[in-house]
Amino acid sequence: MGALINPSILSADFANLERDLAAIRGADYAHVDVMDNHFVPNLTLGLPVVERLVQVSPVPVDAHLMIEDPDRWAPAFAEAGAASVTFHAEAASAPVRLARELRRHGARAGLALRPATPVEPFLDLLGEIDMLLVMTVEPGFGGQSFIEGTLPKIRRARAAIDASGLDVWVQVDGGVSRSTIERIADAGATVFVAGSAVYGADDVAAEIDVLRSMADGAHRH
Repeated sequence: MGALINPSILSADFANLERDLAAIRGADYAHVDVMDNHFVPNLTLGLPVVERLVQVSPVPVDAHLMIEDPDRWAPAFAEAGAASVTFHAEAASAPVRLARELRRHGARAGLALRPATPVEPFLDLLGEIDMLLVMTVEPGFGGQSFIEGTLPKIRRARAAIDASGLDVWVQVDGGVSRSTIERIADAGATVFVAGSAVYGADDVAAEIDVLRSMADGAHRH
């Protein structure tokens, strides 16, 4: 598959979200960070806002739930129309059951790992998920620097997925920019969340194209 670019609206203007969603119509998904000020030390958007964003977004919504008790709350985001719903392994008490419920509601099921969470305990669950999100910064705030030490984990995840023969996407979130995306793609990621790199660019649409082209180039090499 070609590289997918999912701009994070955490870096958008919250007073003009519909306008800033329109600006990324050339992207593959709109990445929406839901934070509850418990699992992470920040508070962003809740379900009613995400439901409305789904209605006005020109691209599918990729919801990343950085919340406690996703077993209870995550299915509602799938019901609200999010095309992809990702929950954290560290917060879920029954990840397989939750992933199956998300899929039953028509969403892709994503499993997210903090930078320090090893991937190996979750490799047996690859058949239950559609995407593995490797966080490359500590979740909670945008604009952080990429953690280089996460690259080996991305490589191990990619190797395990390739060996399994399953079609599981590897998403990376945190510090994705022109200066890092080629190394991340080379490690095996296929889906790239970029917030400040996209919304901080002079030409948002052009930046999306540049990032996608750089990732695709790294995959070809």
